[in-house]
Amino acid sequence: MEIGKKLKEARASNKFTQEYVAEKINVSRQTISNWENEKSYPDIISVIKLSDLYQISLDNLLKGDQEMMAHLEESTNIVKSNQKLIGAIIVQIILIGFFILVGRFIPENEYYLAGVFCLVVISSSFLLYQIIKKL
Repeated sequence: MEIGKKLKEARASNKFTQEYVAEKINVSRQTISNWENEKSYPDIISVIKLSDLYQISLDNLLKGDQEMMAHLEESTNIVKSNQKLIGAIIVQIILIGFFILVGRFIPENEYYLAGVFCLVVISSSFLLYQIIKKL
């Protein structure tokens, strides 16, 4: 059975409304609806809160739903996330070094320098966004 059906059944068996559950775990009613209809999946903290609220074990709630397990594994895999971020930083450093090296061999060309500056700003902004998103 998928997690959406389990969540809906657990809520109904406890005679809770979606509004009540949403209020208890600090999400919107629409979020509860999306989880129950499997349009999205809850994060691990919400799963724990739901387990406590519905008084069912995490084991019973999660077992058998491979998509949910994959979602939780992907969203909680810190090592993989850190490796991607370190890789992006290394690529950024190599990219800047490459542009500086190439710039030394090209006669002073204002368009090249402006283009390199724009690329560095854009790629640095993307990297900064990823770092902030991770925090």
